[in-house]
Amino acid sequence: MLNSEIQKDLRYNFAVNVVESGFFGLGSGFASYITIIPLFVSGFTDSALLIGLIPAIPRLGYQLPQLLTADKVARLQYYKSTVMLLTIHQKLPFLGLALVALLDLKLNNQTILELTFAILIWQGLGSGFSSIPWQSMVAKIVPSGKLGIFHGSLTASANLMSVCGAVIAGLLLKQIAQPFNFALCFLCASFAMALSWFFMSRTREPISNSSSSIESKREFWDSLSVILRCDRNFRYFTIARLISQLALMPLPFYTLYAVHRYGMGEESVGFITALLMLTQTISGLVLGWMGDRWGNKLALETGCIACAISSALAGLAPNVNWFYLVFVGAGIGAIALQNVAAVMTLEFGNQHQRPAYIGLGNTLVAPATIIAPILGGLIADNINYQTTFWVAAIGGLLTALLLHLEVRDPRYVEQNLSNVDS
Repeated sequence: MLNSEIQKDLRYNFAVNVVESGFFGLGSGFASYITIIPLFVSGFTDSALLIGLIPAIPRLGYQLPQLLTADKVARLQYYKSTVMLLTIHQKLPFLGLALVALLDLKLNNQTILELTFAILIWQGLGSGFSSIPWQSMVAKIVPSGKLGIFHGSLTASANLMSVCGAVIAGLLLKQIAQPFNFALCFLCASFAMALSWFFMSRTREPISNSSSSIESKREFWDSLSVILRCDRNFRYFTIARLISQLALMPLPFYTLYAVHRYGMGEESVGFITALLMLTQTISGLVLGWMGDRWGNKLALETGCIACAISSALAGLAPNVNWFYLVFVGAGIGAIALQNVAAVMTLEFGNQHQRPAYIGLGNTLVAPATIIAPILGGLIADNINYQTTFWVAAIGGLLTALLLHLEVRDPRYVEQNLSNVDS
């Protein structure tokens, strides 16, 4: 009965979530963590360390708190109401950024920085607390064999609309004086996020009649130790994701390096952000299709290689034109190491084990998410940006090697923990 309901609403849920993701992407284009927000913060500090933390804080906030909600989610039969409540804290902070930008006229640089980073932390934690119920809902309403193309379509929709947001943001930054240009960008982002929330609320989720075998918090935490102890494949997958944070480390530095070293202008920043999003639009669909057809492991390895090549090109770049290729590689790599890795995580365990796998997979990676950009910022401040890029390239190659040698695609591995290697 549940499967028939899922199939009946699949096209509707597919369409509604693609539209929702599109508006989320539009907002992300107006307030890009890789280009727009770092550029905003660079007006108040020259610290590469602080600027490097900008994309890391949302990732850390997304990953770190997931185990705190995983045990409750594991016992839910209906996810949507929890998703809608928690995701408010993912979308509302962009309005706070608009207010902070306007306060530039009244407050000193230190206070602006403190408020900005506080809002980024709020937004990241909102993503983290809503992530497990959202991912569990998606895994429930979308059959396993279509998860790759579903996530790829969401990513494509988000990034296609991000292109529009990024191009408009570049024009706003050039045509309107500070701080009103940044304030308007963030205001547009908050409006798009409100529309995203509305369309997410239209999702149809059937109520499951089956209940989890996990009855208490203690049983849930005991199940985590069983997973880590018995599932060797998941352990190596998690280690690979830890190392992969090095490959993602230089993303916020590419724009700053191009601006400071080669004089890239604001309009070009908007264009290169659009190029990044367009690349992610196409690669999201291609890697999603690849993952459904040949397994997500291959798609993930491809992204690691793309990240390594991107970082190497940035380290070798003799002029600003090379950064168009840099951002193409970065777009492919970011989609793989974030989206494809998330889809692959959903393939570990059964329906009731899934929140535990999702929580473990993200929370255990959280320390590397914050350590990697700190390391990158320290290297950039004390040595140079090129060294940061080369360390990232090595990280991408190591991740690809570990995935290839030690990780088996979980889609083709028996997930009964009593049968896994000890």
